[in-house]
Amino acid sequence: MPEIPAELLAPQPKAVRPRKPRGKASAASKPKGVLDLVLQQLDDAKAEQIVTIPLDDKSAVADALVVASGRSNRHVGAIADQLVQKLKEKGYRDLRIEGVPQCDWVLVDAGDVIVHIFRPEVRSFYNLEKLWSVHAPGAPPAT
Repeated sequence: MPEIPAELLAPQPKAVRPRKPRGKASAASKPKGVLDLVLQQLDDAKAEQIVTIPLDDKSAVADALVVASGRSNRHVGAIADQLVQKLKEKGYRDLRIEGVPQCDWVLVDAGDVIVHIFRPEVRSFYNLEKLWSVHAPGAPPAT
């Protein structure tokens, strides 16, 4: 099983978010800190090898991608359930969840943050960290 590079496991610097337009849409926006909330909940649920990948220059779909591992199908399902429950408690209602019946790979889309929770074998097979890393083909060179 390939190891995850140390540079991907290191904490990432916080990105500066662009200012959102004022008006009715911004009044109904969700409270800040969804990434912090997700990371705290993953840590509380004993998720392993948590990696945060900022998507600022790569995609407009989300601001960050979080990849984590669980030890088994049950652990992956429990991590996902606890994360969804915590997000709903904090007011995040429009969540999208995929992969819960099998729990090999569960995706939780919280809008600004997309969370992937894997079993270790599945994580090494798909290797999302390499796909979305700074050194991925087609990515701008790191300076």
